Amino acid sequence: MRTVFGAGMLLAVFIAGLSAVAAADGSGDPTGVKNEDGKYYDKDGNPTYHVAPDGTVDWYTYSGFRRYHSECHVCHGPDAEGSSFAPALKDSLKRMSYADFLEVVVNGRKNVNTASENVMPSFGTNPNVSCYMDDIFIYVRARANEAIGRGRPAKHEEKSDAAAKAEVSCMGQ
Repeated sequence: MRTVFGAGMLLAVFIAGLSAVAAADGSGDPTGVKNEDGKYYDKDGNPTYHVAPDGTVDWYTYSGFRRYHSECHVCHGPDAEGSSFAPALKDSLKRMSYADFLEVVVNGRKNVNTASENVMPSFGTNPNVSCYMDDIFIYVRARANEAIGRGRPAKHEEKSDAAAKAEVSCMGQ
């Protein structure tokens, strides 16, 4: 009886491990199942990336790369790899849900203890971040899942009319 139980537990751990491999980030499986005007969503409705077989990324991944490198890389390092100031977001996103990511970006975070003081300011009122939070999430999600490498994506889809309209509306133009 004990051997059967042990084998069953081993099988359960193995199956759980396979599930963890399929979902390398805190928002679950990043596979896009829906495309709305060039923006991809996973089965849970979270924004996600799309990389074509030839390496072409969707507009939002490309936009996220641009926005990340204009605002976030100063602390979190190039390509979401981290720095001496802030953690690697590509690793943080493996444990964070989409909702948690938005919460931290909008409201900031303060982790202070005797060994360190980590403070991320709020970006909820910065339109250069708040208008592009999904784009930044999508880019970092692609990096967290190693769907794209370091550096600027070589090829990207064109900006959709829906993306252009959302940008104008959010930026107040």
